[in-house]
Amino acid sequence: MKQFIRVMKALSDPSRVRIIKILGIKQLCVCELQDLVGLAQSTVSKHLKVLEEAGLVDYHKEGSWFIYYLTEGEESDYAGVMLRNLKGWLNDEPQLQEMIARLPQVDRERSCVA
Repeated sequence: MKQFIRVMKALSDPSRVRIIKILGIKQLCVCELQDLVGLAQSTVSKHLKVLEEAGLVDYHKEGSWFIYYLTEGEESDYAGVMLRNLKGWLNDEPQLQEMIARLPQVDRERSCVA
């Protein structure tokens, strides 16, 4: 039951769902996600931590960047089912469409300048 609740809580926030949808298209660092979602870096990091704890996202280090990506849901059957279903859900959501349209212009070198 704990894992089910963790996944459902992680997906109960619209910003986290948008992050999931964007990461389903491309692996991104926090700065790039910040540019797309329009939230503070600390807020994006907190959202990513919640998603990671639910088994929905993971990351790898690439130089000085932590690159986030969707898991295969191997940690939790609930995470796997939700990730598979989310691929086909909410694709017509206006904010998400706008983020997807801006995705090709996101540049890690420019986004991650201190």
